[in-house]
Amino acid sequence: MNDNRITLRVWGDYACFTRPEMKVERVSYPVMTPSAARGILEAIFWEPEIYYLIDAIHVIQRGRWFSIRRNEVISVISVDSVKTWMKSPEKTSPIQAGGGAPDGTQRNMLGLQGVEYLITAEVNLTGLGSRHTLKTYLEEIKRRAGNGKCYHRPYLGVREFAADFDWEDDAEAALQRRKQELGAAWRGYDDSIGLMLYDVFAPEARMHGFRWLHEGDHLADPRAHPERWKKGKPKEAMPRTAGFLVKPEAVFFFADVRDAKLDCHPTRVQFARNQAREE
Repeated sequence: MNDNRITLRVWGDYACFTRPEMKVERVSYPVMTPSAARGILEAIFWEPEIYYLIDAIHVIQRGRWFSIRRNEVISVISVDSVKTWMKSPEKTSPIQAGGGAPDGTQRNMLGLQGVEYLITAEVNLTGLGSRHTLKTYLEEIKRRAGNGKCYHRPYLGVREFAADFDWEDDAEAALQRRKQELGAAWRGYDDSIGLMLYDVFAPEARMHGFRWLHEGDHLADPRAHPERWKKGKPKEAMPRTAGFLVKPEAVFFFADVRDAKLDCHPTRVQFARNQAREE
């Protein structure tokens, strides 16, 4: 195994990894998507100087299908409404959700119940560099995951389906241990899923990076940022960040589960960017 590779075991009572082609009703993929796995890792630990590349997802318990009807919100709060609420709350109207409310509706969900996965991912430094070494970040991730710490509660596809997690030193050893613990309940899983959402960003887009600037990192030029200078006084003399603006764009790949393992590394999977655009 590579020195920058980590493994996390995640499980939960319910999961729904929504297929984007379903426009109204939520229908889950049969297994976790790489973007959902990345979201779990970033919920536990993330810094602008690092990015995760999902290597593989082992399916320990695929779960069983279940269907429910639930209330969802169909309206969106605009940024202007939020600003107005901050200054004059009496001038704004809240979203009315719930059964029979004007901003809510009932929709069906086809999800998974009783799932468990092993997520293996690479931790890499971005192209803009970092204040710390990669080893420092790896130790921090291991410490936080082992102690059950997170910045916000990880979830399995949708926020109401919370995920439990634990650190694993080795993916293969953890898989064999769970097989023995499950015994007769262990079920192997092979499936050619077909087109699956990889992420809302291309894998190479995360390599560029983003970082906070500190004093001495950059000398601001008023000609480069004229909007920050008014009446001869700098509104913000030094830019606070450096990075690249990346436009979100859904990226799909052909998912194939063999021996309960979904291979996800971008150097080994077959992407379908052109096919996805045509469809």
